[in-house]
Amino acid sequence: MASANAALLLLAPAPAITFDWFCRSYSLDIHAQDTDPSSFGGLLSCSVWKDQPLTTVALLLFLNMCCLFWVLSLVQNSTWLIDPYWTIIPCTIEAYYASHPAAAGTARSMAAAALIAVWSLRLSHSYFRREGWQLGAREDWRFADMRQKYGQHWWWMSFFLAYISQYTMLLGLTLPLYSASFSTTAWQWLWDDAAVVMCITGLIIAYVSDTSLHDFVTANKERQAAGQPKQQLLQTGLWRYCRHPNHVGEQLFWWGISLFAVSSHAYWTLVGPLLNTICMVQVTRLVEAKMMQQPHRAAAYRRYQQTTPMWLPGVAALTKR
Repeated sequence: MASANAALLLLAPAPAITFDWFCRSYSLDIHAQDTDPSSFGGLLSCSVWKDQPLTTVALLLFLNMCCLFWVLSLVQNSTWLIDPYWTIIPCTIEAYYASHPAAAGTARSMAAAALIAVWSLRLSHSYFRREGWQLGAREDWRFADMRQKYGQHWWWMSFFLAYISQYTMLLGLTLPLYSASFSTTAWQWLWDDAAVVMCITGLIIAYVSDTSLHDFVTANKERQAAGQPKQQLLQTGLWRYCRHPNHVGEQLFWWGISLFAVSSHAYWTLVGPLLNTICMVQVTRLVEAKMMQQPHRAAAYRRYQQTTPMWLPGVAALTKR
């Protein structure tokens, strides 16, 4: 099963990659033959690829991720595949934008590409470490709960709740990358520098938070194996200052990426990160509701809620010893 899932992980994006390769080859052939560029429109799909990169991403993401991944989830009876690809898709979208023939190739574009690559590596490492370096062993607990809740209707509801929802978030999050890759605006020292600093800060906060959580969970497993009582809550490190520092780091990173859009005057792309923040608030509430459903943790977590802010550290948390 593990080898089959590994093969699936590698082959799942093949349709989108093949389409991109075909259009790039077709474009090179036209230039090599010194053919009238207008003949590029002979293939409508390649014409869209050349002239409308944002539309191309939207269509490929819908067909390859929403439709194909959904069908695969019905076959496997699990939505696990969307989880590792959440950590990869923004990086591949940026790679497509940055390597597109119409890309500006500016310092802003290169900075965005480098930051997204580091983000992808960090989140991929965090995901696989959390899953014990296994592929497809389980699906996200939220979708597992929905599968149980909706029963026989889940097969069609999952298309919207598991895939269309994340399609919207991924497409929105990467809108600033589109502006960063195609804008010819010169580097703006205020906005672009702030973007880099915010992104790096967000990456550090997210990594430290996730590592602390991983160490906490691992230590609890060791305590349980040794017949010792488990600790109920993680309240040290960054978790001392807010209840979800990993979410804070993620949000800081993506709003940092958004500053590249501000620098290139593409303010309309900010709707994507704003939508992601709204969704993340709801996700945070789901996590908290799950914690409160655990009888052995409910009382302790309620006290944690009373003394520690959800996202932004307050004065009380900063002075707490």
